[in-house]
Amino acid sequence: MKTLLTFHGGVGAVTGSNFLLTGPHTKMLIDCGLIQGEKFAHDLNRAEFPYDPSTVDFLVVTHAHIDHVGRIPKLVRDGFAGKIISTEETYLLAKLMLPDAFSVLRMETAQNEELLYDEKDIEQAFSLWETLPYHEKKTVGDFDVFLKDSGHILGSAMVEVTANGEQTEKRKIVFTGDLGNTPTPLLNPAEPITDATYIVMESVYGDRNHEGGERRKERLKEVIQEMVERKGVLLIPCFSLEKTQVLLSEMDEMYEDKELFTAPVFLDSPLAIKVTDVYRESGDKFRPEIQERLRKDDDVFSFPNLHLTMDARDSSEILRAPNPKIIIAGSGMSAGGRILDHERRYLGDPSNTILFIGYQAVGGLGRRIQEGQKNIRINHDEIKVKAHIETITGYSSHMDSDHLIEFASKGEGVTEKIFVVMGDPKSSLFLAQRIKDYVGIETYVPEVGESAEIEL
Repeated sequence: MKTLLTFHGGVGAVTGSNFLLTGPHTKMLIDCGLIQGEKFAHDLNRAEFPYDPSTVDFLVVTHAHIDHVGRIPKLVRDGFAGKIISTEETYLLAKLMLPDAFSVLRMETAQNEELLYDEKDIEQAFSLWETLPYHEKKTVGDFDVFLKDSGHILGSAMVEVTANGEQTEKRKIVFTGDLGNTPTPLLNPAEPITDATYIVMESVYGDRNHEGGERRKERLKEVIQEMVERKGVLLIPCFSLEKTQVLLSEMDEMYEDKELFTAPVFLDSPLAIKVTDVYRESGDKFRPEIQERLRKDDDVFSFPNLHLTMDARDSSEILRAPNPKIIIAGSGMSAGGRILDHERRYLGDPSNTILFIGYQAVGGLGRRIQEGQKNIRINHDEIKVKAHIETITGYSSHMDSDHLIEFASKGEGVTEKIFVVMGDPKSSLFLAQRIKDYVGIETYVPEVGESAEIEL
């Protein structure tokens, strides 16, 4: 079956995942994410979709990160009335993520500017939503859809698509979504893909590798100990989904091993607190080692000295807590949320530390701080950055370069072409060349709006 694959987002950049499959009678989107961190992200998110949403029949969602789901309400507002399909965990997490994103959007929208979408659009989106377990086929018009675990965050999925019907040769395209770090701290690893004809593959860390798990923990302890010795404040801009739960789990493990510091830890993120509750209810989805810990410890996401600050009043009280102290707050790329107030307050003091444990988009505030820019602007205030700047790459929830090549190699001899997406251009091009050189599979790095005709 001749099918047109069009790359409407998630190309030339990490965020904004949005791919369209057009069959003879069916149009199906994979993801509809928000563009984050880029200089012109605001205008790009508000732009009209390059296709008519009312003509799209299905949307399959790989996972609940905002750069994969954040424009779904706008899609609905602009006419989409088809079915939305994801795992149950992605549905539950999206029900937290989208309203939270809307509250940030409302604050950032100018008074004379129309909102990107409103609460009714969010409600309408969830009325269209259906869940699909891993390893269960669903027919959606011209296509059959099958989800596999991508190991990235709770409920994250790779989307396998074949032509609906009985073919003697089953040709298949797989959208990886985001692939989990190997080994993943909490979740099972990404399932191998051995029989795909085409792969649309992420490349966030396509040009570099992460620190190992043990080194990651050692680095965290080092950063904390140095901050405690200076009697300072440790700021951790942290994504509410997955990063926070991994961090809490490892801090809990340190405490159980009597290695945890005495400094209080403030989780200053209502969204992260709610997401952690979803994780608590999903223990059966964790890797065997974490399930073993759960049998000994009812809650791997909590420990003495951890303080949860749900409301703004509690958040403001953090200032009164004596140093040393640790503050975990969103957003993970310093693009909004409570972390901005803490950065405004604490980045000017050389006793303090800011620790980055997640990807920072090119051009975003987090990236500029991470790269050592000394003068920044936060909420109209000019800040001279004097705090220590640290980065631990081992907390990434994305596969690194070597593991991405290993993942691609599973399809050697079967996979005809890999489209390398969802990465900065340098990262995508580097990974594409390495796959071509080391695995021998044809690769291609598409541009926004480009289409490729494939045969399913």
